[in-house]
Amino acid sequence: MPEPFKNFISAALVDEMASHLSKAWPRFPREAFVAEAAHELDKLELKERSNQIVAALEHHLPDDFAEAAAILRASLPDGDKAGLSGWAILPLNDYVGRAGQRHFETAMDLLEKITVLFSSEFGIRYFLLQDQPRALAQMRRWSENSNHHVRRLASEGCRPRLPWAMRLPALMKDPAPILPILTRLRDDPENYVRRSVANNLNDIAKDHPDLVARIAAQWMKDASESRKRLIRHACRTLLKQGHQGALEVFGFTAPKKLSAELALHTPTLTLGENLLFELTLESDATASQDLMIDYAVHHVKADGTRSPKVFKWKSLSLESGGQARLAKKHAIRPITTRRYYPGLHHVEVIVNGQAVARSYFTLSL
Repeated sequence: MPEPFKNFISAALVDEMASHLSKAWPRFPREAFVAEAAHELDKLELKERSNQIVAALEHHLPDDFAEAAAILRASLPDGDKAGLSGWAILPLNDYVGRAGQRHFETAMDLLEKITVLFSSEFGIRYFLLQDQPRALAQMRRWSENSNHHVRRLASEGCRPRLPWAMRLPALMKDPAPILPILTRLRDDPENYVRRSVANNLNDIAKDHPDLVARIAAQWMKDASESRKRLIRHACRTLLKQGHQGALEVFGFTAPKKLSAELALHTPTLTLGENLLFELTLESDATASQDLMIDYAVHHVKADGTRSPKVFKWKSLSLESGGQARLAKKHAIRPITTRRYYPGLHHVEVIVNGQAVARSYFTLSL
């Protein structure tokens, strides 16, 4: 099993932070900081651990943010000099966001420096919530920075629904102010940056699906292969949902004269076993057609209703009069994000956004 992220914020990390802060500011109350920041840390989850360290920084750094920021800058790595880095930067994000509200320029300078060490996508959100126009103006400047970590911050920091972070309600309601930043970065030479642009658009698609489908169509004109991959990743939620506009961007129109037969080889199974099924498609269309094939497992909920989860399967081109046969093995096993209930479930095949076949199976625990 991989190491839980929360374990990277440990008492050892707190002690290391105290060491670097003490070197930068000899009057730093190291023992008091460690006692507060590391108090019963192992009982806390990731964000709780970070918040406890933030509170300790607020208590033990100078009240003057300009003075505190200078200490933090001096605590960062410089050439061969070691300093705060990695997971130690996570609480610094929130500290700068909370303590630097009245010191915009100083805070922006510090966030730009620490994003190279560990993304400042969490810290910048405080300023977007406080003064969105001013913060976005800074992020537009960052989108032209020579450092790809800083350019990525320009996109990642304004994602409306960034995981683990505060949501940005104003941008969820109206994402138009961030579109110039995303357009500027869509052909960035670094995939790391382009991936963030795609994730930002995917966030926007959850509130404005038609807008993202239109952007995808516009961006697809004369697009390079790297931009096409970006657009595909940006539309992943829309494609799973069968959004017609997004499907058309990639040439997936409503299937024509297509027959589908779904054979379920495991009509009964126990949690931990595999769901086995086979799909046969036959086309009587007069021309070849591109097909995007997904499937949805409709899980029984506690109240007896069913909730679908869509999974990607395969894309193919089916000739006129052609036939395709696909087999699938899908594991029905315990996972942390879903609770299973016994009863009658079903699997549904979706082609170009349209359900074409369905079959039922009984799950027991």
